Amino acid sequence: MEAVYKFNDWLNGIVWGPWMLVILVGTGVYLTVILCAPQLRYFGIVWKEVFGKRARTAHAESKSISSFAAMATAMAATVGTGNIAGVATALHLGGPGAMFWMLVSAFFGMCTKFGEIVLAVHFREKDEHGDWRGGTMYILEKGLVQEKGDSWKPVGKALAVLFAIFTFFASFGIGSAVQANSTAEGLKLGFNIDPLYSGIGMAILVGLVIIGGLKSLSTVTTYIVPFMAVFYIVGAIVVLALHIDLLGQVIVDVVTYAFKDPMALPGALAGWSVRVAITKGIARGVFSNEAGLGSAPMVHATANVDHPVRQGLYGIFEVFMDTFIICSMTALVVMGTDTLTGQPGLTGAQLSLFAFESVIGSFGKYILSIALALFAFTTILGWYWYAETAMVYLFGVWFKPLMKVVCITLVFVGAAGSEIFGTGTNEFLSHLWDMGDTLNGLMAIPNLIGLLLLSGVIRRLVKDFDAKRRSGELKI
Repeated sequence: MEAVYKFNDWLNGIVWGPWMLVILVGTGVYLTVILCAPQLRYFGIVWKEVFGKRARTAHAESKSISSFAAMATAMAATVGTGNIAGVATALHLGGPGAMFWMLVSAFFGMCTKFGEIVLAVHFREKDEHGDWRGGTMYILEKGLVQEKGDSWKPVGKALAVLFAIFTFFASFGIGSAVQANSTAEGLKLGFNIDPLYSGIGMAILVGLVIIGGLKSLSTVTTYIVPFMAVFYIVGAIVVLALHIDLLGQVIVDVVTYAFKDPMALPGALAGWSVRVAITKGIARGVFSNEAGLGSAPMVHATANVDHPVRQGLYGIFEVFMDTFIICSMTALVVMGTDTLTGQPGLTGAQLSLFAFESVIGSFGKYILSIALALFAFTTILGWYWYAETAMVYLFGVWFKPLMKVVCITLVFVGAAGSEIFGTGTNEFLSHLWDMGDTLNGLMAIPNLIGLLLLSGVIRRLVKDFDAKRRSGELKI
């Protein structure tokens, strides 16, 4: 296992290394240019669409969900413990400038996710049970053949299978066991609940939700996701309001240290320090909002929507809310309370926890523990759908019951493993998270290939959407 861990560390350095981050952000830049910056010119329409009546309207078709429900389910997976612990770690390693680059990557990521969702809805299909299935697998297998010809069929199929395999195994770490462990830790931290009881409770709750399929899953996330986002944002605003005098300097530091070494190191060391800020910031942004990784389109493809571009608007909002709002709140709290410089020995969730507690005392502990628990729990639900979609693509609908059993088992083991198998379980889960992180990055490779090769299809669909919107055929 040590050899496996070392190999994963090496591979992770490549997958999340500078060149891969350049490709991920570069794809967003390219799509922003050829699509005339939809994240800007559609921004007003996005808010009207997301918060309008149509977004929540229930549809007669039983095998689909509303556009808002699809977005809520996708956000359940993207808004996770990384929005709290991951952002704090990025600041700890990359300094205040990491926040600047996190937002830069998110700006272009809004366009990347927009494009992914447009393609996913356009090339989706129904499985044997009548459920919509879509995402990178179907884009690669169907889209490349339709647009490029039959000679692309073997390539498209191979890339689709690889993506499905990466998704399935990534879900073990990112979407089940490790998230359950984070939920149990949050509940123990705030309310001293035994992880064994947390594991039993979570396994039951997750089982009750996923046994009902996508309808049940989306209904739960539609209620929980807005609540948990507002709950955390309000808590962060309270902390920031009590340190409002420091916010101006924080913003100056974020911009200044995006291009300058915060420690005034000489020569090449200064350049290295800025590079760390760039790579950590971009990696945190991409990992948090998952733009370019191909995960969220798998649930957006299930929405009952009249045009692929309309659903793509929800992807723009998803990245904006995840990174520009929630991740930024964490970063501002950590820096605005002077915790980043005042507590150099802390990182991750501990850094965020100290920032909250230093301002509002034990109440801050409760805010963070509840937020961690909810963020992790909803991530389990969202990633379950991704894993099920991957397995249905590979093996068919007969695999769905087995997938449910696997998910529930992993949730229990992840939460209560240290109680049952000893403290070594937490170390194993940490390695499992690292491997899931690597597999999550590997998902981006086939996804970006499909996205770039079919960028012309996205542009054609955007032009069609604009024309129908101007003519009044599509109402916004």
